Amino acid sequence: MVLTLNAPFETLGIQLNWDAISTVLLDMDGTLLDLHFDNYFWLQHLPLRYAQKNNLTTEEAFQHLEPRMRKHQGQLNWYCVDFWSAELDLDVAALKREVDHKIAFRPNVIPFLREVRNQQKRCVIVTNAHQASIAIKIEKTALHEHVDRIISAHDIRAPKEDQQFWVQLQQQEPFNEASTLLIDDSLPVLRSAQRYGIAHLLTIRQPDSQQPGYEQQEFPALGCFAEITPA
Repeated sequence: MVLTLNAPFETLGIQLNWDAISTVLLDMDGTLLDLHFDNYFWLQHLPLRYAQKNNLTTEEAFQHLEPRMRKHQGQLNWYCVDFWSAELDLDVAALKREVDHKIAFRPNVIPFLREVRNQQKRCVIVTNAHQASIAIKIEKTALHEHVDRIISAHDIRAPKEDQQFWVQLQQQEPFNEASTLLIDDSLPVLRSAQRYGIAHLLTIRQPDSQQPGYEQQEFPALGCFAEITPA
């Protein structure tokens, strides 16, 4: 189906009028990139290496790690490579590189980014990922070449779940809430952006290609970026 820019895009419950959008804010992990890498790293590879270092079984290692990680969930430390390297006495960035072959784009991301920029929309990645994690993803994907800017929550010193993130983001990267689209796989992040006033919000139906997708009624969910790529 050919999309005309002066009409809303409607598919699977999504209504998106590209004429009404001037800025596109995009999450990285689970949105542009397959979340399988991150899930595999934190749930399998890191516990394995932690077990080897501490003479534990992988099950014991996971039992040690899970409550420590849950304690920081939704906070900046949760996403911080330096924090977990110090906390676990492991080089987390080096361990990520051991499995970086699993880093991959989600379907139709590059054509989507290309067309968004062709339409003269400002295209910015806003991610909770630590700078070291971003660097690894860039090495494997050259993601930075397809967007105007990448901004980490660690630069702003607040996670996207926190209203302060959006306050500081708007100072660093001015945007009009009414004409801004945010696509993110995290419902807490989308709720935070909604509270701040961002008008156009989409989530991802299947962030991890190796896990089942999920349905929710709170925000329209993309299955594939081809669904909303502007013509």
